[in-house]
Amino acid sequence: MIDSVPVFVLAALAVVFAGVSKAGFGSGAAFASASVLALVMPPREALGVMLPLLMLVDLTTLPPFWKKWSWPDAKVLILGGLPGVAAGVWLFAQADDDVLRLLIGGVSLGFVIWRLWPGATRAREVPLWGGYVAGMVAGFTSFVSHAGGPPAAVFLLSRGMGKTTYQATTVLVFWVINIAKFVPYAFLGAFTMQTLWANVMLTPFALLGAYVGVKAHYAIPERAFFGVTYVLLTITGIKLVFDAVT
Repeated sequence: MIDSVPVFVLAALAVVFAGVSKAGFGSGAAFASASVLALVMPPREALGVMLPLLMLVDLTTLPPFWKKWSWPDAKVLILGGLPGVAAGVWLFAQADDDVLRLLIGGVSLGFVIWRLWPGATRAREVPLWGGYVAGMVAGFTSFVSHAGGPPAAVFLLSRGMGKTTYQATTVLVFWVINIAKFVPYAFLGAFTMQTLWANVMLTPFALLGAYVGVKAHYAIPERAFFGVTYVLLTITGIKLVFDAVT
């Protein structure tokens, strides 16, 4: 777990990064933190450390974006997301650490490819029924790697909503989905005394990230933030996939 100063510094930076992403930039890159932590601890422990911190960021971020969301779009993502969480529970119970490394690394690289693909962010509007499919994929990937942001973004970015509406909708959707994940995570052994102690140490950094994220939402160009994200996800994704298959 967090047993040295370098690991603690890495974990603290990863948690701040997650808070900034979730609170300011639509959750899309928040799962990079789980990818980074999976480099220095078993993937189940990395996911177990991150979930309570992500829930804390959700709770902190709800008030500044309260009722600024698009409820019709949020509703279909939530209704699709809950069955996706159930599918993730089944896979999580069957998978070993190398399978989880492969999933987290693969989703990391897939996210970069999707975001950099020509015309990816200019897709035609996805109908509401497509939100159920996107929600199901988001619930599944969120459970197995905290990576629900990209599937949800495919749907929401096509709906033509403003930046703040988009951000508020992702806050609401993943607040609900993360609550739904908590009990299955507990039964599957993702939480231990070590992960609890890590949460205590990292809570201030989650709150700092949430605060900075809300401020950055209105001040920092999204393109600059995601430029760093792409580099981070590419490096960690390749490393996790390599570790899983060798």
